[in-house]
Amino acid sequence: MQFDSHSSWCLLRSPSLTPLLETMAKPYNQLVLFGDSLFQQSSEVQDGFSFQGALQNHCIRYLDVINRGFSGYNTKNALELLPQIFLQPSPSNPKIDYILVLLGANDACLPIPTNTQGVPIEQYRENLTKIITHDHIKAHNPKILLVTPPPVDEIRITALDLAVGHGQATRQAAVSAAYSETARKVATEIPGVVLIDLHKAILDKATSLTADFDASGPPLGHPGGQRGALEQLLPDGLHMSGEAYKVFFDIVKPHIGPFPEGQAVFPDWRVLNPGTL
Repeated sequence: MQFDSHSSWCLLRSPSLTPLLETMAKPYNQLVLFGDSLFQQSSEVQDGFSFQGALQNHCIRYLDVINRGFSGYNTKNALELLPQIFLQPSPSNPKIDYILVLLGANDACLPIPTNTQGVPIEQYRENLTKIITHDHIKAHNPKILLVTPPPVDEIRITALDLAVGHGQATRQAAVSAAYSETARKVATEIPGVVLIDLHKAILDKATSLTADFDASGPPLGHPGGQRGALEQLLPDGLHMSGEAYKVFFDIVKPHIGPFPEGQAVFPDWRVLNPGTL
Protein backbone atom coordinates (compact mmCIF):
# COMPACT_ATOMS: atom_id res chain seq x y z
CA MET A 1 0.00 0.00 0.00
CA GLN A 2 1.29 3.47 -0.89
CA PHE A 3 0.42 6.81 0.68
CA ASP A 4 0.67 10.26 -0.83
CA SER A 5 1.67 13.19 1.42
CA HIS A 6 -1.99 14.08 2.14
CA SER A 7 -2.87 10.52 3.14
CA SER A 8 0.20 10.32 5.40
CA TRP A 9 -0.76 13.58 7.12
CA CYS A 10 -4.30 12.36 7.64
CA LEU A 11 -2.95 9.16 9.16
CA LEU A 12 -0.75 11.15 11.55
CA ARG A 13 -3.77 13.25 12.57
CA SER A 14 -5.76 10.12 13.36
CA PRO A 15 -7.26 10.37 16.89
CA SER A 16 -6.07 6.85 17.67
CA LEU A 17 -2.44 7.95 17.17
CA THR A 18 -2.63 11.25 19.03
CA PRO A 19 -1.78 9.88 22.51
CA LEU A 20 1.23 8.02 21.10
CA LEU A 21 2.51 11.06 19.22
CA GLU A 22 2.10 13.27 22.29
CA THR A 23 4.17 10.80 24.31
CA MET A 24 6.84 10.59 21.62
CA ALA A 25 7.08 14.38 21.44
CA LYS A 26 7.66 14.73 25.16
CA PRO A 27 11.05 16.37 25.78
CA TYR A 28 13.49 15.16 28.37
CA ASN A 29 14.01 17.47 31.34
CA GLN A 30 17.52 18.82 31.60
CA LEU A 31 20.60 19.04 33.73
CA VAL A 32 22.50 22.13 32.58
CA LEU A 33 26.20 22.90 33.02
CA PHE A 34 26.51 26.70 33.04
CA GLY A 35 29.90 28.33 33.23
CA ASP A 36 33.19 28.97 31.48
CA SER A 37 35.83 26.81 29.80
CA LEU A 38 35.90 24.44 32.77
CA PHE A 39 32.45 23.29 31.63
CA GLN A 40 33.02 23.78 27.91
CA GLN A 41 35.97 21.39 28.07
CA SER A 42 34.12 18.93 30.29
CA SER A 43 32.67 17.27 27.19
CA GLU A 44 36.13 16.18 26.05
CA VAL A 45 37.53 12.74 26.79
CA GLN A 46 40.77 13.21 28.72
CA ASP A 47 42.74 10.33 30.17
CA GLY A 48 39.82 8.08 29.24
CA PHE A 49 37.25 10.16 31.15
CA SER A 50 34.60 12.72 30.20
CA PHE A 51 32.81 14.60 32.97
CA GLN A 52 29.78 15.42 30.81
CA GLY A 53 29.72 11.89 29.42
CA ALA A 54 29.80 10.39 32.91
CA LEU A 55 26.96 12.67 34.03
CA GLN A 56 24.89 11.75 30.98
CA ASN A 57 25.46 8.08 31.67
CA HIS A 58 24.32 8.63 35.26
CA CYS A 59 21.15 10.39 34.03
CA ILE A 60 20.49 8.26 30.95
CA ARG A 61 16.80 7.97 29.99
CA TYR A 62 15.83 10.46 32.70
CA LEU A 63 17.58 13.74 31.86
CA ASP A 64 19.51 15.32 29.01
CA VAL A 65 22.81 16.85 30.12
CA ILE A 66 23.20 20.17 28.32
CA ASN A 67 26.54 21.97 28.14
CA ARG A 68 26.40 25.73 28.31
CA GLY A 69 30.05 26.31 29.07
CA PHE A 70 31.56 29.38 27.39
CA SER A 71 35.34 29.66 27.31
CA GLY A 72 36.63 32.95 28.68
CA TYR A 73 33.32 34.11 30.18
CA ASN A 74 33.14 35.84 33.54
CA THR A 75 30.00 36.44 35.62
CA LYS A 76 29.40 39.77 33.90
CA ASN A 77 29.28 38.11 30.49
CA ALA A 78 27.15 35.22 31.78
CA LEU A 79 24.63 37.52 33.47
CA GLU A 80 24.24 39.70 30.37
CA LEU A 81 23.45 36.74 28.11
CA LEU A 82 21.51 34.63 30.60
CA PRO A 83 18.03 35.62 29.28
CA GLN A 84 19.03 34.33 25.83
CA ILE A 85 20.57 31.14 27.18
CA PHE A 86 17.74 30.14 29.51
CA LEU A 87 14.16 30.42 28.28
CA GLN A 88 11.00 30.00 30.29
CA PRO A 89 9.74 26.38 30.44
CA SER A 90 7.02 25.58 27.92
CA PRO A 91 5.62 22.54 26.06
CA SER A 92 8.39 22.99 23.46
CA ASN A 93 11.11 24.14 25.86
CA PRO A 94 12.28 21.50 28.35
CA LYS A 95 12.24 22.10 32.06
CA ILE A 96 15.57 22.33 33.85
CA ASP A 97 15.68 19.99 36.85
CA TYR A 98 19.30 20.65 37.81
CA ILE A 99 21.73 23.44 37.05
CA LEU A 100 25.41 23.45 37.94
CA VAL A 101 26.97 26.92 37.99
CA LEU A 102 30.75 27.19 37.78
CA LEU A 103 32.04 30.73 37.26
CA GLY A 104 34.86 32.73 38.79
CA ALA A 105 38.10 31.48 37.28
CA ASN A 106 38.07 34.41 34.84
CA ASP A 107 36.56 36.91 37.27
CA ALA A 108 39.67 36.33 39.39
CA CYS A 109 42.03 37.57 36.67
CA LEU A 110 44.26 40.41 37.85
CA PRO A 111 43.63 43.96 36.56
CA ILE A 112 46.69 44.20 34.31
CA PRO A 113 47.04 46.05 30.97
CA THR A 114 47.03 42.84 28.91
CA ASN A 115 43.92 41.22 30.40
CA THR A 116 40.41 42.65 30.89
CA GLN A 117 38.51 39.55 32.05
CA GLY A 118 38.70 40.34 35.76
CA VAL A 119 35.66 41.33 37.81
CA PRO A 120 36.10 42.90 41.28
CA ILE A 121 35.31 40.40 44.01
CA GLU A 122 32.28 42.26 45.39
CA GLN A 123 30.87 42.59 41.87
CA TYR A 124 31.53 38.87 41.39
CA ARG A 125 29.54 38.14 44.52
CA GLU A 126 26.66 40.31 43.32
CA ASN A 127 26.69 38.83 39.80
CA LEU A 128 26.78 35.26 41.10
CA THR A 129 23.79 35.98 43.34
CA LYS A 130 21.87 37.55 40.46
CA ILE A 131 22.59 34.56 38.23
CA ILE A 132 21.31 31.87 40.59
CA THR A 133 18.27 33.95 41.61
CA HIS A 134 17.42 35.13 38.08
CA ASP A 135 13.75 34.89 37.09
CA HIS A 136 14.64 32.75 34.06
CA ILE A 137 16.31 30.26 36.38
CA LYS A 138 13.66 30.38 39.10
CA ALA A 139 10.93 29.70 36.53
CA HIS A 140 12.28 26.15 36.22
CA ASN A 141 12.58 25.64 39.99
CA PRO A 142 15.74 23.59 39.53
CA LYS A 143 18.06 22.15 42.12
CA ILE A 144 21.01 24.57 41.98
CA LEU A 145 24.54 23.31 42.56
CA LEU A 146 26.99 26.20 42.99
CA VAL A 147 30.57 25.12 42.30
CA THR A 148 33.65 26.86 43.69
CA PRO A 149 36.30 27.52 41.04
CA PRO A 150 39.19 25.07 41.33
CA PRO A 151 42.57 26.19 42.66
CA VAL A 152 45.14 27.85 40.45
CA ASP A 153 48.70 26.62 40.01
CA GLU A 154 50.34 30.03 39.97
CA ILE A 155 53.77 28.52 39.39
CA ARG A 156 52.68 27.01 36.08
CA ILE A 157 50.46 29.93 35.03
CA THR A 158 53.24 32.45 35.58
CA ALA A 159 55.58 30.60 33.24
CA LEU A 160 52.93 30.26 30.52
CA ASP A 161 51.69 33.86 30.81
CA LEU A 162 55.19 35.31 30.57
CA ALA A 163 55.85 33.12 27.54
CA VAL A 164 52.90 34.59 25.60
CA GLY A 165 53.82 38.21 26.37
CA HIS A 166 52.08 39.16 29.62
CA GLY A 167 54.27 41.23 31.91
CA GLN A 168 53.21 39.12 34.87
CA ALA A 169 50.89 36.25 35.76
CA THR A 170 47.24 36.87 34.89
CA ARG A 171 46.13 34.98 37.99
CA GLN A 172 47.37 34.47 41.53
CA ALA A 173 46.60 31.42 43.63
CA ALA A 174 45.69 33.45 46.73
CA VAL A 175 43.36 35.74 44.77
CA SER A 176 41.61 32.81 43.09
CA ALA A 177 41.19 31.17 46.50
CA ALA A 178 39.43 34.33 47.71
CA TYR A 179 36.94 34.08 44.84
CA SER A 180 36.25 30.46 45.75
CA GLU A 181 35.59 31.54 49.32
CA THR A 182 33.15 34.14 48.00
CA ALA A 183 31.27 31.42 46.09
CA ARG A 184 31.04 29.43 49.33
CA LYS A 185 29.49 32.41 51.08
CA VAL A 186 26.94 32.95 48.29
CA ALA A 187 25.92 29.29 48.51
CA THR A 188 25.23 29.62 52.25
CA GLU A 189 23.22 32.83 51.82
CA ILE A 190 20.64 31.52 49.35
CA PRO A 191 18.22 28.87 50.64
CA GLY A 192 18.24 25.57 48.78
CA VAL A 193 21.53 26.10 46.97
CA VAL A 194 23.94 23.16 47.23
CA LEU A 195 27.65 23.92 47.56
CA ILE A 196 30.03 21.81 45.48
CA ASP A 197 33.48 22.67 46.83
CA LEU A 198 35.63 21.82 43.84
CA HIS A 199 38.46 24.05 45.07
CA LYS A 200 38.83 22.02 48.27
CA ALA A 201 38.35 18.67 46.52
CA ILE A 202 41.14 19.33 44.00
CA LEU A 203 43.54 20.64 46.63
CA ASP A 204 42.82 17.69 48.92
CA LYS A 205 43.42 15.27 46.04
CA ALA A 206 46.64 17.01 45.02
CA THR A 207 47.90 17.02 48.61
CA SER A 208 47.15 13.32 49.04
CA LEU A 209 49.11 12.52 45.87
CA THR A 210 52.12 14.66 46.80
CA ALA A 211 54.20 12.46 49.08
CA ASP A 212 56.73 15.15 50.04
CA PHE A 213 54.24 17.96 50.64
CA ASP A 214 55.20 20.06 53.67
CA ALA A 215 52.08 21.38 55.37
CA SER A 216 54.16 24.01 57.20
CA GLY A 217 55.12 25.64 53.90
CA PRO A 218 53.13 27.35 51.14
CA PRO A 219 50.09 25.54 49.68
CA LEU A 220 50.60 23.64 46.46
CA GLY A 221 50.82 25.93 43.43
CA HIS A 222 51.69 29.02 45.46
CA PRO A 223 54.93 30.98 44.90
CA GLY A 224 57.78 29.61 46.97
CA GLY A 225 56.15 26.20 47.14
CA GLN A 226 55.88 23.32 44.72
CA ARG A 227 53.41 22.22 42.08
CA GLY A 228 53.18 18.71 43.43
CA ALA A 229 50.27 16.72 42.01
CA LEU A 230 48.66 19.89 40.68
CA GLU A 231 50.95 19.23 37.74
CA GLN A 232 48.79 16.26 36.75
CA LEU A 233 45.44 17.68 37.89
CA LEU A 234 45.84 21.19 36.38
CA PRO A 235 48.33 20.71 33.51
CA ASP A 236 48.30 24.36 32.41
CA GLY A 237 47.72 25.66 35.93
CA LEU A 238 44.05 26.44 35.31
CA HIS A 239 42.21 23.80 33.28
CA MET A 240 41.52 20.34 34.59
CA SER A 241 42.78 16.97 33.46
CA GLY A 242 40.60 13.89 33.16
CA GLU A 243 41.75 12.84 36.63
CA ALA A 244 40.61 16.19 38.06
CA TYR A 245 37.26 15.93 36.29
CA LYS A 246 36.84 12.50 37.88
CA VAL A 247 37.30 14.15 41.30
CA PHE A 248 34.66 16.69 40.26
CA PHE A 249 32.22 13.99 39.13
CA ASP A 250 32.61 12.09 42.39
CA ILE A 251 31.48 15.09 44.47
CA VAL A 252 28.61 15.98 42.11
CA LYS A 253 27.11 12.52 41.55
CA PRO A 254 25.57 12.11 45.05
CA HIS A 255 23.47 15.23 44.46
CA ILE A 256 21.90 14.07 41.17
CA GLY A 257 18.98 11.68 41.58
CA PRO A 258 18.15 9.05 42.62
CA PHE A 259 15.83 8.40 39.72
CA PRO A 260 12.64 6.40 40.33
CA GLU A 261 12.81 2.87 38.98
CA GLY A 262 10.51 2.32 36.02
CA GLN A 263 9.69 6.02 35.60
CA ALA A 264 12.04 6.99 32.78
CA VAL A 265 10.73 9.34 30.08
CA PHE A 266 9.90 6.43 27.78
CA PRO A 267 8.89 2.90 28.86
CA ASP A 268 11.23 -0.04 29.25
CA TRP A 269 11.45 -2.35 26.26
CA ARG A 270 9.85 -5.17 28.26
CA VAL A 271 6.76 -3.01 28.73
CA LEU A 272 6.55 -2.51 24.98
CA ASN A 273 7.20 -6.21 24.33
CA PRO A 274 5.18 -8.07 26.99
CA GLY A 275 5.84 -11.75 27.44
CA THR A 276 9.58 -11.51 26.73
CA LEU A 277 11.82 -13.26 29.26
